Amino acid sequence: MTISRSDWEDYIRRLSRVSEKAAKAMRDYMAASQNASVEQLIRYAYTLTTRYGEAAAALACEMYDAVAAASGAAVAAAAPAPVATVSEVTGAIRAVQGQSDNLIPAIASRYVKRAAADTTLQNAVRDGAEFAWVPHGDTCAFCITLASNGWQPASKKALKGGHAEHIHSNCDCEYAIRFDSRTQISGYDPDKYLQQYQDADGRKWQDKVNAMRREQYAGNADAINAQKRAAYESRKALKDS
Repeated sequence: MTISRSDWEDYIRRLSRVSEKAAKAMRDYMAASQNASVEQLIRYAYTLTTRYGEAAAALACEMYDAVAAASGAAVAAAAPAPVATVSEVTGAIRAVQGQSDNLIPAIASRYVKRAAADTTLQNAVRDGAEFAWVPHGDTCAFCITLASNGWQPASKKALKGGHAEHIHSNCDCEYAIRFDSRTQISGYDPDKYLQQYQDADGRKWQDKVNAMRREQYAGNADAINAQKRAAYESRKALKDS
């Protein structure tokens, strides 16, 4: 079975919309409540990560069940993973509060994305499925390195403290699962990513990732600088409003 690129990208777009809604709602709240205390920011962020995290987990369940059904896998319906706890949200916001206004919406987005990834991996561990990290869009060097690992048996080693690792903001890469070696994601080519990783300079994996980052930056310098200027203007407008 092959999961078409259009079906996979539709799933990614739906997940992305959910996490971006959480980030936008947080940005809007911060713009309208510039004198909000850190406790108020935490309460609102926790409300958002719960609401949108549950939505993201539901989408992940939907995709998991669809793959299982198409594969003929005799497994129970996927169970949504728990969303971020209030203590997790509190710790994350207190760690960045006062550094940059852009970091708090990113926290909300990341925890929403994590709920989907946790759902996929936790159910894959339960059912003995395989997983792969599938890149999407302008993929960072670290995600390419993860994608080069290909399909792997799901085990508790893939979870750290019960959670999926490597979930970061501004990223539409996502975990995919399969129940047999015949199932593939159209366009996912781990051999290509492995070759890219192996061709990078360095002996240690950290050196190779950094070399890939430098190469990507050199190729995208103009776009990156434009994004930085836009982010600066956005922060300036928020402070001046």
